[in-house]
Amino acid sequence: MPVLAPLARGLAWVTRASIGLSAALMLLAICYQVLMRYVFGDTPSWSEELAVLFFSWSVMGGLALGVHEGWHVRLTMLPDLLPQGIRAWTERLTELVIMALGIFLVWSGWRFLDITSGSVSAAIGYPIEILNVLALACGGLMALFALERTLRPAALMFERVEVQP
Repeated sequence: MPVLAPLARGLAWVTRASIGLSAALMLLAICYQVLMRYVFGDTPSWSEELAVLFFSWSVMGGLALGVHEGWHVRLTMLPDLLPQGIRAWTERLTELVIMALGIFLVWSGWRFLDITSGSVSAAIGYPIEILNVLALACGGLMALFALERTLRPAALMFERVEVQP
């Protein structure tokens, strides 16, 4: 699919940027909490909850980005011994399993979102759906990125995406 690869690359760029921003904001929230606790003796109630929200996206977004860029952990000893043609099909099968896991994450995330609908976070009071929708986003990106990798020509199946600074 000629349109799927550029779409996946664009979404990967946005995901990468949002992970970087999320990690920076998480670090700022934690630093602020430590400063307030140990220097001023007054711990803010909201900083830990905010850090957890940003950490959650950093992890979930990183999981999806890992699928796009081929970072996911796997054993390659057996596939490396296979002939190139068979190896390409084992790679496609692996990507289809990852896509199924992404779809399962969307489905289970949707169910969890439905169960927790209307709840608010304890300290900040933001709708808890903001936190829980991250599973849907992660699963959707995982499925899309795995589909894109599945449809790559066999010659490109074994490439890992290198991050450009």
